[in-house]
Amino acid sequence: MIYREYGKTGEKVSVLGFGGMRFENPSDIDGSAEILLHALKSGITYFDTAPGYCGDHSEDIFGTAVKEMKKLDKPFYLSTKSNKADGGEVRRELENSLRRLNVDYIDFYNCWYVLTMEDWERRKKGGAVEAILKARDEGLIKHPVFSTHLPGKEIRSVIEEGVFKGVTLGYSVINFPYREEGITAAAEHNMGVVVMNPLGGGTITQNPDTFDFIRVSPEQNNLDGALHFLMNNKDISVMLTGFRNKNDIDTAVASVDAYIPYTKEQVEKIKKHIDSDFDNLCTTCMYCNNCPVDIPVWKFVETANGLYYDADGSLADRLKWHWGTDLSVLEMCTECRLCEDVCTQHLPILERFEELKAAIGDQ
Repeated sequence: MIYREYGKTGEKVSVLGFGGMRFENPSDIDGSAEILLHALKSGITYFDTAPGYCGDHSEDIFGTAVKEMKKLDKPFYLSTKSNKADGGEVRRELENSLRRLNVDYIDFYNCWYVLTMEDWERRKKGGAVEAILKARDEGLIKHPVFSTHLPGKEIRSVIEEGVFKGVTLGYSVINFPYREEGITAAAEHNMGVVVMNPLGGGTITQNPDTFDFIRVSPEQNNLDGALHFLMNNKDISVMLTGFRNKNDIDTAVASVDAYIPYTKEQVEKIKKHIDSDFDNLCTTCMYCNNCPVDIPVWKFVETANGLYYDADGSLADRLKWHWGTDLSVLEMCTECRLCEDVCTQHLPILERFEELKAAIGDQ
């Protein structure tokens, strides 16, 4: 296992993190807890959960595991979250998480799921940020961090307010242009960076032929290609991967152990393929952020990628939970096609809108 510094916190964490939202049988608390123990014994030290994950079983699974993890005399770090804007609600969720996780403090506590800058302002005005910082001062939170689906430029804006010690953001080899500035900003401020969805929600591994360009050697598979591309970025502290079972852990750990640093030429070749040659899918470059009625075009077109390859979850869920929107927004479209005029992939965006509507209607 490879370990990296988490920004300037003084914590050293495993580059492979455990995402606690994909347990194979979450109702089996004890059996699922064994998966976390296996991860710790395999060298993973960063463990991420949240209220509501896995039918609200995830924190209970983690808490059951923690009782045994403490006996192993191995360092580990817990991350959980609150997406509430009201400070009182944040405090209640934090106290409940502490109880369920069987710990006295949370190592990394996320101001969770910041979707828009308006949402960020609500977190501040509602007292959520103040509550997190107060809990830090009381020793209930060690490191305040935030989790977001904002684009890179807006992530930079939040970072530059100086509230947090780290950021968790969606980032993979197939969407890196969208949030790269956020990672750069975090590095400039010596913050930890945790990337979620490093496999594109399973898209990369489920569609090996489509994404085979991410492999730089015949020995690699797509899992290797996806993880190694991210590992090559030294500004990334942790790649947060959802594990269903012990086999998933063993496979990912083996992939991390097989990492060989990429050359600059290899990285640029992959990036060039995404930027210029990978022309059937949205890469969330956001050049379409020019809609006169303020439709976030890229959110819908990126979701419509799922019409062309296998991906985990429904398209409606991706719109709701990943992008924080729904199809009703498309009713504002005037069909001016300005977005199509600037699309770097020359996608038929309005056609994708209609295909997405039809597909979600059939789900």
